[in-house]
Amino acid sequence: MSSNLPPCGLYKTTEAIGPVPAERLVYFHNHGNPGPGIYAPESWNTNRAVFAERGTVIEDLSLIDTLEPLPVEGLYYVKEEISCCVKGCRTFAPGVLVQLGYNGAAQPLLFVPHWHREGLHIPEQGFALDKDRICKLERLTVDQPKQEPSVSSMKLN
Repeated sequence: MSSNLPPCGLYKTTEAIGPVPAERLVYFHNHGNPGPGIYAPESWNTNRAVFAERGTVIEDLSLIDTLEPLPVEGLYYVKEEISCCVKGCRTFAPGVLVQLGYNGAAQPLLFVPHWHREGLHIPEQGFALDKDRICKLERLTVDQPKQEPSVSSMKLN
């Protein structure tokens, strides 16, 4: 990996890169073969993107600078009261557990878990969140078993 390449992770395209249009969720892989590339989501599993095994190599490395980094998908808690947007459609109280995810257009989504008789349930439908409000969330660490990474399992906590 070249020291001037950003880390592997979730990004939003701000310009088209090859066949991938602007304003799309992608996973950037900085040490691919034959070179760095982006991978589009092909599905979602438990509100987390599952990325395609085949990506788009970034031939023009200056396009990497057009990628906008995104906070990782996963569980967070609300540090201070926030609403989803300037309209205030939905308010989230401090301390509430939420799951941060994204749609294909890289729009942040909050999913609010709740208790059922069977245990903790995370719904499949979330609330769109203005990206400037993500700073009011604190990421939680959730243990997960070690596995050999593969492009199709490139997911972050």
